[in-house]
Amino acid sequence: MIRSRAAIRYAKALLDLSAEQNSLQQIDADMRHIAQSMSENPELLQFLKNPIVNRDVKKEGLTAFYGDLSPLTLDLIGLLVDKKRIELLDEVALQFMILYEKLKQEDVATVTTAVPLEKELEDKLLKKLKKLTGNTVSLENIIDESVLGGFILQMGDIQYNASIANSMQKLRKEFNKSL
Repeated sequence: MIRSRAAIRYAKALLDLSAEQNSLQQIDADMRHIAQSMSENPELLQFLKNPIVNRDVKKEGLTAFYGDLSPLTLDLIGLLVDKKRIELLDEVALQFMILYEKLKQEDVATVTTAVPLEKELEDKLLKKLKKLTGNTVSLENIIDESVLGGFILQMGDIQYNASIANSMQKLRKEFNKSL
């Protein structure tokens, strides 16, 4: 919860700054690139969370990895490293995308799956979400093998957990109650 609040604060500040500099679309593209690369490379997130790795090494590594990003995004990365909050980078990116979509009167939904969504299933899901919300919805697919199967859909404060891991956990609790 505290991590999310901090990520939201950084994302709001980044949104305000990018609006002042008329670079909202560029920063949005940067944040989408960061979110996608973080979900595709879990090693990158482990690198950021590793307390043994020096801050300067993290900053240099991220600058090399994300060298094509805008100066404002690179400044954000530097700030997060300096404030020892770099492990929030993926959350800041996601929160920025949500805030930017709200600004554009669009919604962002994240779906966590064990494997990447197929295009057909993604289109069906987007169609259903648009029908439910009445807004244009963009979908961010996060890959997490611990889900095992099924999916976890989150949109704003609402979460629907249809994962096999969740079903197994519920089954385990019921089994333990009956003993």
